[in-house]
Amino acid sequence: MTPKEKADKLYNDAYQRWCYEISHEKNLLTAKDIALYVVKEVSENVIGMEIEWWEEVKSILLKK
Repeated sequence: MTPKEKADKLYNDAYQRWCYEISHEKNLLTAKDIALYVVKEVSENVIGMEIEWWEEVKSILLKK
């Protein structure tokens, strides 16, 4: 899985599972925040080349 695919999957999973606001904009921000939180937690527990991969996922999410 590429960093872009992982970023999209985290974002979409968060949106589908935890975003129930009437406002679409609030849902977008919530999904982005959840996905970034997951990336932060995972990247704190990886070493080596994986860190760069997760940083790429994070940068993709920040552009959403």
